[in-house]
Amino acid sequence: MSTLKDIDSLIKETLTEEEAKFYDELDEQGLIGSVKSIFQGKLGWLAFIMNIINLGVFGFLIYCFTQFFSVTETNELLKWGLGIVICISFMSMIKLYSWMQMDKRAILREMKRLELQVSSLSSKISE
Repeated sequence: MSTLKDIDSLIKETLTEEEAKFYDELDEQGLIGSVKSIFQGKLGWLAFIMNIINLGVFGFLIYCFTQFFSVTETNELLKWGLGIVICISFMSMIKLYSWMQMDKRAILREMKRLELQVSSLSSKISE
């Protein structure tokens, strides 16, 4: 881990002040920062709508659970059990999409860091 910090400090030494500031902004985010990043950018509105839909499906899941435990007929149990399975599947897919977006943003951030490093190295070599 210390070698990564050493490499980062060497990279920052070769960058201008403005580039170093941009490089610091591209640093790895924590979980909360990653979740916040989903709601930014061109598809932020879609993530917002999907989370609202996810809350609605969660409410329907609770309703299905209450109905499942209150009915006594087998056909009704199957109907409400199927509703539970569909709700859980739907919610899982929305969460999976969100995690994939967080991963995509992390990869893009690392690509920008690499681009900045290559640009800095190429300008140092050409000097």
